[in-house]
Amino acid sequence: RLGVLHVGQRIEEQADFEKIYKNAWADNANACAKQYAGTGALKTDYTRTGKRTQWGLIMDGWNSLIRYYKNNFSDGFRQDAIDLFLGNYSVDEIEPASPLHVKKDWKFLALPIIMVVAFSMCIICLLMAGDTWTETLAYVLFWGSASFGTFAIILYNGKDFVDAPKLVQKEKMD
Repeated sequence: RLGVLHVGQRIEEQADFEKIYKNAWADNANACAKQYAGTGALKTDYTRTGKRTQWGLIMDGWNSLIRYYKNNFSDGFRQDAIDLFLGNYSVDEIEPASPLHVKKDWKFLALPIIMVVAFSMCIICLLMAGDTWTETLAYVLFWGSASFGTFAIILYNGKDFVDAPKLVQKEKMD
């Protein structure tokens, strides 16, 4: 109807047009996914070429990890902005303090840093063995238990680490 193809022509016969169309479709998917999820779209290698590639699998895994992190630890403000924009939350003029300002405790920075350092030291102790196997085992057990202990504390206080939207109505939370 638009005059792109003549009567009887198939899109599969138009390699140049098909390539342009698939790339435009994948680019549009990436733009939408970045707005919605914070990363590019998944499976764009298949959209562009019609085949799944090793690199596409790796990029999908990477994007999924980034999405998981952003969704749980840094995207609460997005939902707050959407709720304000759509009118799902109305600002109470009587309340003097902003519900958006929440003071973070020391554990939000200290515990993840301690866990990463302890886990790194555990790996370093495994890779750079000491003079004896007992010395290496002692270091690995110490740093392993330190990383496991901080991970357990983070899991126990998990809801405190999640960046949840702050403008959620109390009725909706119950």
